[in-house]
Amino acid sequence: MTFDRKDYANDTLLHLYRELLKPRLIEEKMLILLRQGKVSKWFSGIGQEAISVGSTLALEADEYILPLHRNLGVFTGRQVPLGRLFAQWQGKRTGYTKGRDRSFHFGTNEHHIVGMISHLGPQLAVANGIALADVLDNKPKVTITYSGDGGASEGDFHEALNVAAVWQLPVIFIIENNGYGLSTPSNEQFRFKSFIDKGPAYGMEAVQVDGNNILEVFDTVHRLAQDLRQNPRPVLLEALTFRMRGHEEASGTKYVPQSLMEEWAKKDPVENYEKWLMEENILTETAKHSIREKIKGEIEAGLKEADAVPMPTADVQEEIADMYRSFSPNTENQTPDTENQAREIRFIDAIQEGLRQSMEKYPELVLMGQDIADYGGVFKITDGFVAQFGKARVRNTPLCESAIVGAGLGLSIKKKKAMVEMQFADFVTCGFNQIVNNLAKSHYRWGQNADVVVRMPTGAGTAAGPFHSQSNEAWFTHTPGLKVVYPSNPHDAKGLLCAAFEDPNPVMYFEHKLLYRSLTGPVPEAYYTTPIGQAVLAQEGDELSVITYGMGVHWAQQLCKELNISADVLDLRTLLPWDQEAVRRTVEKNGRVLVLHEDTLTGGLGGEIAAWIGEHCFSSLDAPVRRVASLDTAIPFAPPLESAFLPQQRLREQLVALRNY
Repeated sequence: MTFDRKDYANDTLLHLYRELLKPRLIEEKMLILLRQGKVSKWFSGIGQEAISVGSTLALEADEYILPLHRNLGVFTGRQVPLGRLFAQWQGKRTGYTKGRDRSFHFGTNEHHIVGMISHLGPQLAVANGIALADVLDNKPKVTITYSGDGGASEGDFHEALNVAAVWQLPVIFIIENNGYGLSTPSNEQFRFKSFIDKGPAYGMEAVQVDGNNILEVFDTVHRLAQDLRQNPRPVLLEALTFRMRGHEEASGTKYVPQSLMEEWAKKDPVENYEKWLMEENILTETAKHSIREKIKGEIEAGLKEADAVPMPTADVQEEIADMYRSFSPNTENQTPDTENQAREIRFIDAIQEGLRQSMEKYPELVLMGQDIADYGGVFKITDGFVAQFGKARVRNTPLCESAIVGAGLGLSIKKKKAMVEMQFADFVTCGFNQIVNNLAKSHYRWGQNADVVVRMPTGAGTAAGPFHSQSNEAWFTHTPGLKVVYPSNPHDAKGLLCAAFEDPNPVMYFEHKLLYRSLTGPVPEAYYTTPIGQAVLAQEGDELSVITYGMGVHWAQQLCKELNISADVLDLRTLLPWDQEAVRRTVEKNGRVLVLHEDTLTGGLGGEIAAWIGEHCFSSLDAPVRRVASLDTAIPFAPPLESAFLPQQRLREQLVALRNY
């Protein structure tokens, strides 16, 4: 291994040595603790330390890094206190996740680190969002994110690199190519020769380094970072290395040929650098011993600190509360003085007005979605927004839902707000992982909120078939950490959208496509919000209660009128968290309850509400709770089939049966 010191001073070279040695010594200690049962799991980075240490030290302290399993050197390089780091691994409250997650599954904005989730690829898109925030703020900064060679097979890898290239974001994508994805060798992962072959295909520069040579890694990243700060663009950096231990300790290395282990053992990054420093008389035997003893002392002190902390005691209320960033809505916005000045506008115009006024209120708000810029979106909701707000804030995206949702989280980390428009709610499946595992869980895991609104054009009735008509809100009402809203009228469409942008938590905003241009209603022109989490009576009656939302409100009102049924129609408006007290009040009032939604019956939100009523309001019931929903099939295309799929006729029958029970 050849080391080129270039013009680096001895102090710099010795600093690199100390930082390279520290994660190695920590790992050696952790492997002992693992065997003693004091650490539950360990992903070893032995043999790969030069990558994380060299790249981390090459950045400025306030530039973000998004590490993986084997990047202990990022945390030690950023001087994360060892006591807290060890407490994190032990599941103690003084760690960074209060015992809720393990390993490096955490972030710390204090040290400008955003940890991984187990799905490996999503952090690449989050890095894009962080870099985008810097570009929007004209800050000359660089972001680094890592991927293993195995994780680069994920679709998130392609989406993130493509978006970074299209938007020219200053991100260094470091691929730690150690030859294996767990036990699967590279020739079973991909057919290209090396990752630098991929760079030109994305329109970006690609560089390869010896990942075991800390000087080469440090110098290359330092040079690239200086350039990218002045000329923002992404770079793909392939670091050739090898993992000397198992993917995690339990998996072992029996699948690796012994000859390969012996070959790479000769390229050990710590031993080779240490030997070179001594040959160059930069490091003495005395200094080497002193540095090692000092680091070992720090390790023991950190372990003593972590060991002194007891295992956490569960506080159920705290656990529930921490799913969301605490937030007190501005009540002045909820009761506009201009209510009596409301004018009749369409449902779609109310959404557009709420979006425009939120853009005016929050200059940090960024809109992202397919065709939303000059074209104005497929439903024309953002028509004219580019002229008013510019393309920097109204951003067309490639077809890559996962990358854009992840970028929204990255923007949140830099204290911006984001809206992601799904062209149709059906397409959210392509971004599902980012929503349910990144947006929803970040605050609970390490206190980072996701200030992201995902707009979801939803619903049937337009003969659009199985992939443009689904009602998929129940997918998200089962995901703590998200808020889910679903307006049924223009007034709430605007108010709930404005409230979603005020709320610092991730909000799924469902908007029924059939209502866009078919429904009008009174909407104040001034900015206002509709409280998230509060249901409202769309109409009042004393024979029975219909609990519903979205299009169901209109079906219930229409049929109750036709059948001359006096009914409460409770519009939930918010599906997570839903208004239990409003449900209780109408159940206690009428005693006969029907729960209605357009979503399919099995697993729909109606089942949850019906079960809650049976558990909490049984003594108030005069009849069994009835559920009415769409058929448990996919949504058919032909209008007669779609009509049979939807619940209107079954609703008619059940309303009569419930009244006559």
